[in-house]
Amino acid sequence: MEKQDPAGYDASNIQVMEGLEAVRKRPAMYIGDLGRRGLHHLVYEVVDNAIDEALAGHCNKIEVFIHEDGSIEVRDNGRGIPVEIHPQQQRPALEVVMTMLHAGGKFDKDTYKVSGGLHGVGVSCVNALSKKLEASVYRDGHLWRQTYACGKPTSGVERVRTLKPSEKRGTTIRFWPDSDIFADRHFRFDTLSERLRELAYLNANVRVVLEDCRTESREREEYCFEGGIREFVSYLDEARKPIQEEIIYISDDEKTVELAMRYNSGFSSNVLSFVNNINTHEGGTHISGFRRALTHTLKAGAERNGLLKNFKGDLSGDDFREGLTAILSVKVAEPQFEGQTKTKLGNSEVQGIVQGIVGERFRIWLEDHPRELKSIIEKVVLAATARQAARQAREMVQRKNAFMSGGLPGKLADCASRSPEDCELYLVEGDSAGGSAKQARDRHFQAILPLRGKILNVEKARLDRVLENEEIKNIITAIGTNLAYSDEDFSLEKLRYHKVMLMTDADVDGAHIRTLLLTFFYRHLRPLVDLGHVYIALPPLYKAKQGKREQYCWSDEALRSVVGEMQSNGSGKVHIQRYKGLGEMNPAQLWDTTMDPASRQLQQVTIADAAAADRIFSTLMGDAVEPRRRFIERNARYATLDV
Repeated sequence: MEKQDPAGYDASNIQVMEGLEAVRKRPAMYIGDLGRRGLHHLVYEVVDNAIDEALAGHCNKIEVFIHEDGSIEVRDNGRGIPVEIHPQQQRPALEVVMTMLHAGGKFDKDTYKVSGGLHGVGVSCVNALSKKLEASVYRDGHLWRQTYACGKPTSGVERVRTLKPSEKRGTTIRFWPDSDIFADRHFRFDTLSERLRELAYLNANVRVVLEDCRTESREREEYCFEGGIREFVSYLDEARKPIQEEIIYISDDEKTVELAMRYNSGFSSNVLSFVNNINTHEGGTHISGFRRALTHTLKAGAERNGLLKNFKGDLSGDDFREGLTAILSVKVAEPQFEGQTKTKLGNSEVQGIVQGIVGERFRIWLEDHPRELKSIIEKVVLAATARQAARQAREMVQRKNAFMSGGLPGKLADCASRSPEDCELYLVEGDSAGGSAKQARDRHFQAILPLRGKILNVEKARLDRVLENEEIKNIITAIGTNLAYSDEDFSLEKLRYHKVMLMTDADVDGAHIRTLLLTFFYRHLRPLVDLGHVYIALPPLYKAKQGKREQYCWSDEALRSVVGEMQSNGSGKVHIQRYKGLGEMNPAQLWDTTMDPASRQLQQVTIADAAAADRIFSTLMGDAVEPRRRFIERNARYATLDV
C-alpha cells in the first residue's frame, strides 16, 4: 500500500486501548438505550468523527443520507482514515479504527487538539452494532474499502481504484443497524435534522447536508452558518421579542471560548452549553464561570452607572438570567466529563478561564453600549421584583396548606402508599373524568387530581402570576418538590410520585390542555422531565365491536387492521365507537385501557434536544404570531381533522 502523510496524520497516530466484544453483549451501556435514541446515536457517533476533522481544520462538508434499505451513509471531505499498516497492531490502521474500541486519532494530541469523542465509543461501536458496514476512504490517490459484519472484517482493506483529479480525499461510512439489536430501525428525518443543524451552528462555515432517499420528494436540508452561534441565538429567539437588537458575541483569539447571548421580554432563561460540540445539559465548570461573570459584570456596571440607586431589594443570579438566551461553546483539550453520557464538565481550570474571558470582554461591550446596559438592568430589576412577589405568594400557599389535611389540595384523592417510587399521580382533565378515574384507580398506588379547565399559559406569565393560579398551586402542592426556579427552592427528595401522568381527552381541547401542562413542566419543573418522571397517558381513540367481541384501538392504522380482521371473519356488522372524552368510558373501561399497568399505553416525556424543545414551546405558546403561523404551515401535513 502507498503511504502518504496528509497534514501529519498517519498510522502511527492511531493508539489502541482495548477490544470490542463487550459492545454487542451490553449495547445499551455504550449508546444509552436500544430504542429510538440509541438508534440515532449511531449516526451521531459517525458524524462526530467528521466534526472532529472540521475542528482540526481539515473538513468543511459533511453529508448524511438515509437510504431506502434502512442504511445510513455519512460522507466527509476530511483527511481520510489512514489505511497503511499500524506499527503496533500490524494490521491496516482503518481496520484497527473500525474494530477496536477506543482506537483512533483523537487520543493523540498532535492529531486532534480538541475532540468530542474522548468518552464516546466511536465508529467501532457503530460497526459492532451493525449487521453490515462499509468503510470507503479517499486517500493517498486511491479509493480504499473494507467491509464488516457485526464488527468483524469480511474483507481486507482493498485498493478499489485510482482517484480522478476531481475527487477529493475523505471518508464515507455506510452502515445497516443490526435487527438482532434494534427492534425499531426507522431513522427519523426530523430527529437527525435537529442535531445536524445544531452542529452546523456550532461550527461556522461547515456545510452539513441531510437527505432522505426513502421518499420520491427526497427531502433535503442543508445547513451552513457564517455567523455560527450568533445565528443559533436568532434561531432560538425567533418567537421572542428582543429587548436589544444586537446579539452579544464574545470569544478569545483562539475561539476556545465562544459566547453569544441576547435578552428578550420573556420570563424564562435558555442557556445552552457545549464542550467540543457535546451538549452539556447538566452544565459544569464552564457554566459556573459564565454565570459568575454575567452576574458580577452586570451588577458592577449597574452600580457604576447608578442604575440600582432606587432599588431596595436583593438581586440573585436568577434575576440576571431571566429572559436570557445564550449559547456557550468551549473547546477543551482534555475534557473531564462526569459519566458516560458526557453531560457535565468537571475540569476545574475551565471555570476561571471562562469567567475571565467573558467578564473582561462583556465589561468592554457594556461600556460601549450604555443604553443596552440600562435596558438589561431594568429587566433584571423587574425579575427581582416579581421574584419577591412570588416568594410572598409561595408563603401564602404554604400557610394555606398548613390548615389543610396533611397540607394537600382538597381535590386530591391521594393513594395509600407512601413509597414515592411506587406512586403515580394522574392529572385529569375535568371533574367528570376525575370522578371516573377515582373509581377506576388502584387506591394503593394511584392518586387522582382533577383539573378544572385550562391552566395558565406560563410562557406568557411572570412567576408571581404562575403561583397565583389555583390549578397550578394544587399541582405544585401535590407533587411536593416546589418549583425549580432555583436550586434553593426545588427539592427532588420531596417528590411524592415518581410517575406524574397527564391524562386528557383525545380531542383538540384535550391536546391544548396537555400542551399547557407540558409547557408548565418544561419551564417550571424541568428536572422532573429530565429525570423521566412525566408521562402522557394515552386513552384509546376507538372501540371496535362485533357481537360480543370488543377491541380497543389507539390509532387509525390499528383500527383499520382490527376492522379488516373482523370483517374477514364474517361474524356480523362491526360497530365503531370514537372516544373523544375520558368521560365516555365507564370506570372499568378506563382502568382496562388507560390505568391498568398491565395493559395501558404510556408515553414518557423526554427532552432529547433542549434547543428544539425550547423553540417549539416559545413558538406555540408565546406572543409572536408569525413564527407560529409558519410552524403550522410547515407541519400541516402531519395534522388530522378532529370532528
